[in-house]
Amino acid sequence: MSASTPERRLTVSDISRMHGDGQRIPMLTAYDYPTAQIVDEAGIPMILVGDSLGEVMLGYESTVRVTIDEMLHRTKRSLIVGDMPFLTYATVEEALENAGRFMREAGTGAVKVEGGVRSARIIETLVRAGIPVMGHIGWTPQAKYGMGGKTRVQGKDRDQARSMLADALAVQEAGAFAMVLELMPDQLAAAITERLRIPTIGIGAGVHCSGQVQVITDLLGLGSFIPRHARPYAHLRDTIAEAARAYAADVTSGEFPGVEQSTRMDETVLADTLGEGSYDRIGVGNLVSIPLDRDL
Repeated sequence: MSASTPERRLTVSDISRMHGDGQRIPMLTAYDYPTAQIVDEAGIPMILVGDSLGEVMLGYESTVRVTIDEMLHRTKRSLIVGDMPFLTYATVEEALENAGRFMREAGTGAVKVEGGVRSARIIETLVRAGIPVMGHIGWTPQAKYGMGGKTRVQGKDRDQARSMLADALAVQEAGAFAMVLELMPDQLAAAITERLRIPTIGIGAGVHCSGQVQVITDLLGLGSFIPRHARPYAHLRDTIAEAARAYAADVTSGEFPGVEQSTRMDETVLADTLGEGSYDRIGVGNLVSIPLDRDL
């Protein structure tokens, strides 16, 4: 199936087929209906409603504060992957209930769960319940404070790298259909990708992953800071600021709104409304003018 012109909503089976056919898989985040619609129409096969919305859209200092209700509100569109927020899958019971909400209320086709070996049991439980799961290892933003609080590349030393490989295998064996590899050396990401049967989706993990995911605000150049691993394909921050300044200037000068943005009414109708029409004159039509300030 072509990822650019789907005749129906793509499923995890289509993603697996793309991977099997050797196609690289582009993925983007989206946090509102208009953006998701544009990304969908552009032929992006996977859209992630990421909890990164906390930092890039809601102004939070981390993803930890994002709630499941905030995520569900933004997954009313036919998005494929919903990011399970912090502490919504701490236990098997919570994971089933909250992942079920994504599927039932938001209509997502899958959920994403952070963590490797530590999350394997949760992933397996969700998959057994019929909920497709995307894994996420390497730098895991929800564990930011447990990982030192500072965003940094993971897996540069032997112990970390071996631990990450074990995480990848655990996530795969738990039944995940795909896996995000975030902020790791490209050689390690390549080695992990080679050893897995499922596709890897990289972000700051080099070119050798099966696909790539980017945060939409980075892609569009909306943020004041662009991470090293991102490439802006537009510079909308400057465009929006320029538009806002031009608008403010036109309002101040009286140039906006103009004739094109205004609507006029028939002058005779206006005159009648204001009590200035022919029928409002005393003696015409046996009517007497009624002052506008009188209680009707």
